[in-house]
Amino acid sequence: MSAREEILRRVRAASGEGRDGAPVPRGYRRRPPMERGDVIALFGEQVAAHHAAVRHVTAEELVDAMAVMLWAREAKRVAVPADLPRGWLAGLEGVRPLADDPPLDPASLAETDGVVTGCALAIAETGTVVLDGGRAQGRRALTLIPRHHLCVVHADQIVHTVPEAVDRLDPYPPLSWISGPPRGRSLEILVVED
Repeated sequence: MSAREEILRRVRAASGEGRDGAPVPRGYRRRPPMERGDVIALFGEQVAAHHAAVRHVTAEELVDAMAVMLWAREAKRVAVPADLPRGWLAGLEGVRPLADDPPLDPASLAETDGVVTGCALAIAETGTVVLDGGRAQGRRALTLIPRHHLCVVHADQIVHTVPEAVDRLDPYPPLSWISGPPRGRSLEILVVED
């Protein structure tokens, strides 16, 4: 068992909500279940508390909302994962998407006006988005170097608690947990409610 697998096993065991069904240890507070709408609202509140912008849109509003957010930042060039849905970028007149295929070098990434990605999931109680390098997420450097990150989160990707997130995540790919923007950078989240 790798060190990563062991850490995730311990987190799952400590939460009592993991795959191994361990009992809940003393000191751990189990969160009462929440209605789906309340989970989504909590996520928005927590994201805002971390000084990141959040906007709730419908699937039909996604493209326009993304364009407005990038235009407001006067973005001219944005890095995108090679497998980002092309429909997301359909309304970006005046904004040039730079596909990370072949991988952009760090200097080129630093010169972009931002990055647009999806995520693996999001956590309501902490306002965290988690990226695992899967579809529409790209490699880790893609989100670490540009000064601005616009992340699309579908409402069905939002879980209530950290233990729920750990239980749903694959322990093998590298995971990036983002709770608010790093110093000197900005984070905007579009929550797509279907």
